Amino acid sequence: MSNVQCPSCGAQASGRFCRQCGAGLSAEQRCARCGASRPDSARYCPSCGASSTAPAGLTGNERLRWFAAGGIVVALAAFGVLVLSGDPSFNTAAQQGGASPSPAQTPAPDMPDLASMTPRERFDRLFNRIMRSSETGDEASVGTFAPMALQAYGMLDTVDADARYHAALIMLHTGDMGGARALADTISKQDPGHLFATVVRGTIARFQQDQKALNAAYGEFLKNYDRETAVGRQEYGEHPRALQDFLEAARAAKPKS
Repeated sequence: MSNVQCPSCGAQASGRFCRQCGAGLSAEQRCARCGASRPDSARYCPSCGASSTAPAGLTGNERLRWFAAGGIVVALAAFGVLVLSGDPSFNTAAQQGGASPSPAQTPAPDMPDLASMTPRERFDRLFNRIMRSSETGDEASVGTFAPMALQAYGMLDTVDADARYHAALIMLHTGDMGGARALADTISKQDPGHLFATVVRGTIARFQQDQKALNAAYGEFLKNYDRETAVGRQEYGEHPRALQDFLEAARAAKPKS
């Protein structure tokens, strides 16, 4: 799918929602090569025939590199289906450095593959895989699955604070501080005082060693904590550890009166 300009923040975006600010995008896209109107579902431009997946303005050599990279992406996507399906035979072979077993040797996965999932199921599955990889220090897997997860995020029909928070965490793990901050701002715009927005801003401040911004995030978090937890948002119940850790850090950093 070609990139379009987000009508809300002006960033280049694709899919149904802008990955920078979460704003909805028009179902009608524009061809990156000729600018003609292209249906959202079309793989090729009806006017010039350009692929909807290749970026505009590529030279001949760059275009070759793009399509070569596309082959790698397809291979990685297939790899992701096997790993995320929970197939123990594949995981064992991968850990031992051997080839994956053939379909005849491999029992049917217990879970459906990515292609059969809804966009939200796919996004959540990829997010969980990325977080597990990050916890074990497997940065290679984080780098592999992060683009797939963000692509799934862009295909969501609806985006809530939990999805934006997950996307922001993925961006933080890949170093996209600007994208994560934009999502935090969108969470705040939709739900002023939402704790996830403050956690994201505080995490960015930690990474950037910005003590002033971190103290501001701590103060904002403590100011809103009691009111927000009393609301009983479902997403808070899904991330108790993250909120508790940030709460303890905020309380520890609070000046003693």
